[in-house]
Amino acid sequence: MGTRLSVRWTAVALLATLTGGAAPALTFAQDADNPYTSRLDVRTGRRLFGAQCSTCHGLNAAGGNESTGPDLTTGRFRHADSDAGLFRVIRDGVRSTSMLGLGADADEQSVWQLVTYLRSLDVTAGGTPTGSAEAGQQLFTGKGNCAGCHMVNGRGQRLGPDLSFVGDRRALADLETDLADPDAELLPRWWTMRATGPNGQVVEGLRMDEDTFTFRIMDAEEKLRAFSKYGDWTYERIQRSTMPGYADTLTADERNDLVAYLFSLRSEP
Repeated sequence: MGTRLSVRWTAVALLATLTGGAAPALTFAQDADNPYTSRLDVRTGRRLFGAQCSTCHGLNAAGGNESTGPDLTTGRFRHADSDAGLFRVIRDGVRSTSMLGLGADADEQSVWQLVTYLRSLDVTAGGTPTGSAEAGQQLFTGKGNCAGCHMVNGRGQRLGPDLSFVGDRRALADLETDLADPDAELLPRWWTMRATGPNGQVVEGLRMDEDTFTFRIMDAEEKLRAFSKYGDWTYERIQRSTMPGYADTLTADERNDLVAYLFSLRSEP
């Protein structure tokens, strides 16, 4: 990278000397189109965001609660209106704000992948639902039994993500994937743990906390249980979703209706 830029600068300086003018400002790769836009780049960008940006912008980039940064899921950004602009904001930060940036030495590919992830969060860019939200709501509480694990506006269970405003953070294509293949984009927050006691007793639940020595789970009755990793109990980390896939149990029309209902769950009408 350094050699390539050095050669480029030499060529620019030579051009300036030959033409008698001043060397123009360098334009780096971030002024070109984003070369990292695959679904793998989206997933990598999501992981990078969780490690680098979620403290200020929230785990899902929606801000709110105790987050100090703005909502980044609307597709509109105050200090950038292009991918190249987002690249510079992520790398260089914004003066006189708490947005510090990753720094001039940040890996270029990683910055582009963060841009790709942020662009993927614009849930309004994927069109409108084709199903019936009213029919989808009946499926949610009935045949689909979604309320057995998920909460909407204070009603339901906490064994899965709260879906009260899922339409603000998941695009149509994401919701369709969530229903057909829940393991496709499972966050570590929704892994489960299975603890087995010396007498064969088994306790399984959502992985709430885990460190070097202990872990806590929430069981099916929403009770918190704490375990030592070095006691009489053995443990297994299960990196699969507890949510069933609906590709075989719901028809395509029913899935479209359920997607329409989930997409309607938004903070604004």
